Amino acid sequence: MEYLPLIINLISGAVGGNLVGKLAKNLSLGTLGNSLAGILGGGFFGQFILGAMGIDPAAGMDLTGILTSIGGGAAGGGVVMAIVGFIKKMVGGSKS
Repeated sequence: MEYLPLIINLISGAVGGNLVGKLAKNLSLGTLGNSLAGILGGGFFGQFILGAMGIDPAAGMDLTGILTSIGGGAAGGGVVMAIVGFIKKMVGGSKS
């Protein structure tokens, strides 16, 4: 099993979650919350998105595979962070 694509997805998921948190301040969970939601999203949702598109980044760790893992992880992390932030806001967990 290749661990490099998973590690790349987790790190880029954390970055994607924090980026979305900075851009959508009303959905932000704080740095730690954004990172954790991004890590979960990058690891699971990012791989799911890439798999649904028929892309297997673990098949080749060339430049294209690495960039694909980064993009999928960041997108997955951002999406999950935004969903969790939206749910928290709707439940009333945010005072802003």
